[in-house]
Amino acid sequence: MPGLLRGVARTAVIAGTATSVSNRVSRRQAGRWAQQDAAQAQTRSAPAEPPPLAPEDEMSNKIAQLKELGDLKSQGLLSDSEFAAQKARILAS
Repeated sequence: MPGLLRGVARTAVIAGTATSVSNRVSRRQAGRWAQQDAAQAQTRSAPAEPPPLAPEDEMSNKIAQLKELGDLKSQGLLSDSEFAAQKARILAS
């Protein structure tokens, strides 16, 4: 009987050790995956800067903004001083 008890105890120790090691490896791997997921989420959520506009695109963009600004002034939605301030802002950019 002592041999049987020793065999059962040895098996229990080995199984417990294997379970402990397996759990530790699983936690470590889960931590690594979490770090990777966080890094990927951060790169996805970072707003991408728009590519710089070519000079002709930039000029046509300013012209479109100025036309829209003129339309707002002609509709009476902007005062003369507001129009002048916005126009100066657009031309300065």
